[in-house]
Amino acid sequence: MKFIGNIVHLANSGKLIGRSSQSPPIGVAVYNKKKNKIGKIYNVFGSTRNPYVSIVLKVKNFKYNVNDELYISKSSKDKRRKKLRKKK
Repeated sequence: MKFIGNIVHLANSGKLIGRSSQSPPIGVAVYNKKKNKIGKIYNVFGSTRNPYVSIVLKVKNFKYNVNDELYISKSSKDKRRKKLRKKK
């Protein structure tokens, strides 16, 4: 698992907002510290050095705390690149 950032808050739209230390690809699965899948990255916005990520939750009644850690799979970037290459 690769650390991408921390939870900032839950938006009115129902999406979880996190502060990241990098720009992760859109559509990759996001996991919590216990390695449970909680959702997918919907949008990346803000500055390029420390962007915010918007996460669509796949878990009902997700309980979180501000500053909880967020992770993505290390291989998720590679899988996404392979899919993009096949489309071309």
